[in-house]
Amino acid sequence: MMTNVKKQGLSLAFVLAFLAGCSSTDTTDDSDSAMGADGQAGSGVTTGTSDRDGVSSRSGDSDDMEELDTIIYFDFDQATLKPEARALLLAHAERLKESPADVRLEGHADERGSREYNMALGERRANAVRDFLVLQGVRRSDLEVVSYGEERPLAMGSNASAWEKNRRVEIKY
Repeated sequence: MMTNVKKQGLSLAFVLAFLAGCSSTDTTDDSDSAMGADGQAGSGVTTGTSDRDGVSSRSGDSDDMEELDTIIYFDFDQATLKPEARALLLAHAERLKESPADVRLEGHADERGSREYNMALGERRANAVRDFLVLQGVRRSDLEVVSYGEERPLAMGSNASAWEKNRRVEIKY
């Protein structure tokens, strides 16, 4: 029978192993020429608006907590966090540590894939964001994970631009 200390140690080891696997730096371009057999491309996460370098184009002072981007965009079939996403999530973690609040992490996927697969993918994405925030000191009890899969698209359409906007996690305060 495992003691609580052993259980906590194993849980911590699992989370650290997961994050170590997420720390690779993929330099592939998310272009149509890099698409896989199912028509989707790349890996990783970008933040803010969908410009090519993953840098947020939201206006305003980035130190203003009300102006933090609340959407993290993912590449096809991925639930890994790029450095830009981690930087954004660090700011959210600081905000949540200073002023704890109930937060809902809504995972989404584009329309490609089965409904069941997309629900699971949305959940994996939201869990990746939650796990990162918890490692930064945010209380797990303040974070709720919800997956909508492909059911709530941000952009309508069956093209690369719409798919890019629909692969996301939204942080709802």
